[in-house]
Formats: sequence, structure tokens, C-alpha cells
Amino acid sequence: MYHTIIVVGSLGRDPEMRFGGTGEPITNFSVAVNTFQGGAKATLWVRVSVFGKQAESCATYLKKGSKCLCEGVLNFDTKTGGPRVWQGKNGHGASFEIKAHTVRFLSSPKEDGAGSEPAPTEVVDTGEVPF
Repeated sequence: MYHTIIVVGSLGRDPEMRFGGTGEPITNFSVAVNTFQGGAKATLWVRVSVFGKQAESCATYLKKGSKCLCEGVLNFDTKTGGPRVWQGKNGHGASFEIKAHTVRFLSSPKEDGAGSEPAPTEVVDTGEVPF
């Protein structure tokens, strides 16, 4: 079996990069996806995790407000099959999370207010393609 999810939206804050136990870079960021429900505009927030070289590129070139396309697999709570549920300071919450295999940068550096260095338009995982 195989599943994939694609989201297109804008970053809600600057990406945060850290390093895993093996030294592999991991970058996390949240993407706001605008939807329409019952004629009203709603925003869906999706957490994205990117690993390896992609993580470094995302941390370097993306920032709050950047537009991007993220393609990957949906992480879910194995107990419920739904979004991950968590307990925070302000009560319970739930989040949709994606482990991204592909991140495409849709904003130009000028739109992001970044420096003059051009960002790559796509960072692709080198793993096997399932089809």
C-alpha cells in the first residue's frame, strides 16, 4: 500500500533546524493552507518535517511567509488513525503532520524579502519512486 499527500501554502513562522541522534539535519515548519468550508474561508495548519539535504535547503531558503509545495506521507496517531493529539499548556490540541519527500519553493527571494542568492525551485528525496 502507498499513500501521498500534497499541500500548498505559506509558512507561518521561520523553519527550525535541529540535528537527530545520528547527526542528520531535521527541519520543521508549519504551512497554512487556505480552504473554503460552507462559503467561509478557513485555515488548516499542517506541520512539516524534512530530513537530510532537503532540511538544510529548507532552513536556508524558506522563511515566514514563503510559499511552498510539500509532498510526502501523512503521519498519524497509530492508536486512533487520526491526527496526532497532544496536551499543551492551554489544553488539548491536534495536528496534521507530513514527512516531506519533496519540497518545492514557490516564492522568489524578492517575494520573501530574502537576499539576492536564488533559491532552488525543488529539493527532491533521492529514494525510489513507487511508480
